[in-house]
Amino acid sequence: MMLVVGLGNPGKQYTLTKHNVGFLVVDELGKRVGIDIKKNKFQSFYGEGFVEGNKVLLLKPQTYMNRSGEAVSSASDFYKIPLENVIVIHDEMDVSLGRIMIKPGGGSAGNNGIKSIISYLGSKDFIRVRIGIGKPQTKSDGANHVLSSFSKSESSMVEASIVTAADAVLEIIQNGLQSAMNKYNSKSTNQENLDQINSH
Repeated sequence: MMLVVGLGNPGKQYTLTKHNVGFLVVDELGKRVGIDIKKNKFQSFYGEGFVEGNKVLLLKPQTYMNRSGEAVSSASDFYKIPLENVIVIHDEMDVSLGRIMIKPGGGSAGNNGIKSIISYLGSKDFIRVRIGIGKPQTKSDGANHVLSSFSKSESSMVEASIVTAADAVLEIIQNGLQSAMNKYNSKSTNQENLDQINSH
């Protein structure tokens, strides 16, 4: 079984903030593969189904970002999911806006959700799909930056990055981590998705 976790904060006021792109990607995945994310357990909303014969659990922790590890460890322990089958989707200030970066393991880069997951799982060895939100103007603006909404001029690029991140997760599930890294890490954005969105 694969556990796919989108990070974010619960509550309407956070729905379209930069910190919630993980939730938006999981919603996009659910729509595409026909998994309803409506069950309530593991301090999360979740849904399960199959993708190309692979059992997949989609999870949106409702613990607030800085306690995401409680929900992730609860679900992974219950289903006995190995670390290499855990995919966490989250916003990343160190990645430029619209860019997707996939990597196995590593530090938290200051993301409190990732910090919490590392702490609860006792390991850094899970897969991350990082969605670039760009840096704030000053370092002290970090908290305001992640809790702010995307501007109108950023919205089409963000929409494209959500589609691309969903593509990347499906690639990991179907063809493995290395294939997904080769396909998506070399691109600043998925230009095809951006062009398609802009053409509508």
